[in-house]
Amino acid sequence: MKKIITSFIFILLTYGAFAQGIAGDWYGTLNIPGGTTLHVVFHITKSGETYSATFDSPDQGARGLATDKTTVTGNQVTIEAAQFNFKYMGDYKPDSNKITGTFTQGGGSLPLILTSGKPSTAVVPSARPQDPKDFPYKQEEIIFTNPKAGNKLAGTLTMPADGKATKILVLITGSGPQNRNEEIIQFNHRPFLVWSDWLTRQGIAVLRYDDRGIGQSTGDFKTATSADFADDAEAAVNYIRSRSDLKGLSIGLMGHSEGGMIAPIVASRDKAIKFIILLAGPGVPIEQLMLKQVADQMRLSGAPGEAILRSAATNKKVYKLISQNPSLSTAQLKQQVDTLMYRELRGYPKADLQNQSIDAIVKQSSALISPWYRYFIAFNPADYLTKVKCPVLALDGTLDMQVNSDANLAGIKASLEKGGNRHFQIVSLPGLNHLFQKATTGSVAEYAQIPETVDPAALQKVSAWINQR
Repeated sequence: MKKIITSFIFILLTYGAFAQGIAGDWYGTLNIPGGTTLHVVFHITKSGETYSATFDSPDQGARGLATDKTTVTGNQVTIEAAQFNFKYMGDYKPDSNKITGTFTQGGGSLPLILTSGKPSTAVVPSARPQDPKDFPYKQEEIIFTNPKAGNKLAGTLTMPADGKATKILVLITGSGPQNRNEEIIQFNHRPFLVWSDWLTRQGIAVLRYDDRGIGQSTGDFKTATSADFADDAEAAVNYIRSRSDLKGLSIGLMGHSEGGMIAPIVASRDKAIKFIILLAGPGVPIEQLMLKQVADQMRLSGAPGEAILRSAATNKKVYKLISQNPSLSTAQLKQQVDTLMYRELRGYPKADLQNQSIDAIVKQSSALISPWYRYFIAFNPADYLTKVKCPVLALDGTLDMQVNSDANLAGIKASLEKGGNRHFQIVSLPGLNHLFQKATTGSVAEYAQIPETVDPAALQKVSAWINQR
């Protein structure tokens, strides 16, 4: 699913050339619904007429993140990263030395005021006790190529110290730009690092890699679809086959969230895949999944029932328009989506718009017409699950509010049975959320508050199932 938890690896893009006062360090705090706060720092410098900037996220221990381009026009400051679908627009106020504006990502917006000068209290990143502190196994940095796209994927191969593994697992990240650790920077969690460490200690070799265009991998992430990411995953499988020291290993795939729809794509066309594991993977048409996801997130944020119903009715129309018009050009589709959204939003009560103008909301529609989204919203997991013949383990948590466990696990089961696959296990883990943390409500706002990265019940279930193959 297009993650609400998309990694906050920020690339800044600002416009214009305002006066000298914009250069400097700018501090702000995002107040995320549910009680979570995220501190941000922009370091803007000026050389001649050229601006440049770096970004810090102290809560996550991320500092000095590079940016593409920084410019300023008049009093208007715009910080934008199309690849990660976020934008900050603000007005610089020289008299108060503040930038007052709005941070937007996906369909949500938050006010963000930036002030110049160091804040009085230091921010300390929260500890994550499951991050490995020692590595009693072999680690190898690798690079392999996807010949279809011509991109190179960089990753890490881990092997038990005794080299006696009989199985190797390729990890496939969820949606949004992810590195090989599936790092969720704004929440300071690295799920795939934890999974890889646990599985390797249990005698299972693991290959994990940076998404295309992320970390040390090449390629263009923002123009890629799930089908392209499936090609990258298949390239990882072929890399394993190409190595004489790995040829005898049984190859499996484990995908989380969107990775849980990519794994069946690969397994359905590559009969050499011996098993797959779906962590919070989709089992129902994505239109249906997204309607439920949005409704659950709105409910957890305290939205009134009437607002949830209005949102669902509009989203259903937008999803259908996108999925049923694959032949429209980007410009044609945008025009039709914008027209639909204007027509719908004009009938909304002001409270539903959360102090945003209709124009501001409609401007966010560009995310809905990207190549990735057009492929994603029209996707039906059954098209591939019915063709998967290898053993399957599908897990989800009962408090997953992004991929509803009841509906999606049932959908996976029904598709596998329809295709004649009897070698599967469906597991619902009580009290776990989309990240497989022990949760209270399943709200995205809890992700950062929970020290645990992956609950031991999930780790143990997966390793035991693999070692029983």
